[in-house]
Amino acid sequence: MEIEIISFGQIAEFIEHQKIDISGITDTETFKQYIENQFPALKGMKYKLALNKNIVQENTAIKNPATIAIMPPFSGG
Repeated sequence: MEIEIISFGQIAEFIEHQKIDISGITDTETFKQYIENQFPALKGMKYKLALNKNIVQENTAIKNPATIAIMPPFSGG
């Protein structure tokens, strides 16, 4: 599966914009486990995922190809 990763804020300091091709990632929960294993600094941080420009509120299936944004907490104004 091809996944484009986009990161923002302090997360962008250690996860650069990239495209990865990995198998076994079928949903956002599995992706979260994968990315936290690749970048252990995420385990201690609060962050949200957006799948194809939609904020993920619960475990969501990922269809190929996908764009996943990793974002630190933010507030609206």
